[in-house]
Amino acid sequence: MSALDELYRQIERCQRCELARYRTRVVPGEGPETASLLFIGEAPGWHEDQQGRPFVGPAGQFLEELLASIGLKREQVYIANVIKCRPLGNRDPLPSEIQACSQWLEQQIELIRPKMVVTLGRYSMARYFPGESISKIHGKAKKQDNIIYYAMYHPAAALHQGSLRKIIEEDIHRIPEILAKIDKIPEAKAGPQQLTLF
Repeated sequence: MSALDELYRQIERCQRCELARYRTRVVPGEGPETASLLFIGEAPGWHEDQQGRPFVGPAGQFLEELLASIGLKREQVYIANVIKCRPLGNRDPLPSEIQACSQWLEQQIELIRPKMVVTLGRYSMARYFPGESISKIHGKAKKQDNIIYYAMYHPAAALHQGSLRKIIEEDIHRIPEILAKIDKIPEAKAGPQQLTLF
C-alpha cells in the first residue's frame, strides 16, 4: 500500500469535527502520486459526498473542460479540497472545520510534491495568499519552497456568474507557460508587503 493510500485510510476514519457525523462518504482527493499539478477546491458537494470523489458535479465537468483546453486529462492531475467532508446544505466551510482538516491537505502536498498548486476559490486561496482577495490576485502566482502557488476562481463561480467564465479560461491558459519556466522563477521573498506575486 502506498503512503497516499494509507493517508486515505486515516482520513476515512477522521472524527475531528462535526462533519464526520453527517457525511455519506469522505472525499480525500484523487490523482497520481507523481502529479505535477495539484488543484485544491473548497469542500465536497452533494455529488462528491455520494461518490467519495472530488469535482464530479457540474463544476467538475467545467474543470475537465478547462484541463482539456491546456492538453490535460483529469487523470494526469491531483484534485483535492480544503475540507474532506461535505458541509450540510453545501454551506461554506467554517474556520474550525478548515483547521481540523488542514493536516490532511498538508500531508497530501508533502507526499505528492507537485510543481504547482492551483487554488480554486477563496477558501483554498486564503491558505496560501492570506489577506488577499480573489478578484485582485486570480491569475497570479508565487513560488515558495520550490512550489508555485497559483490563484484561480472556483469553476463553480462561472456557473453562477457567466462573466467569470472567460476570466477562468484565461487564467488556466497561463499554467503551461508558468510550468515551462518554473526553474527560472525566483523564490518569493517575505517582505513587509507580503510575498512577491508574478
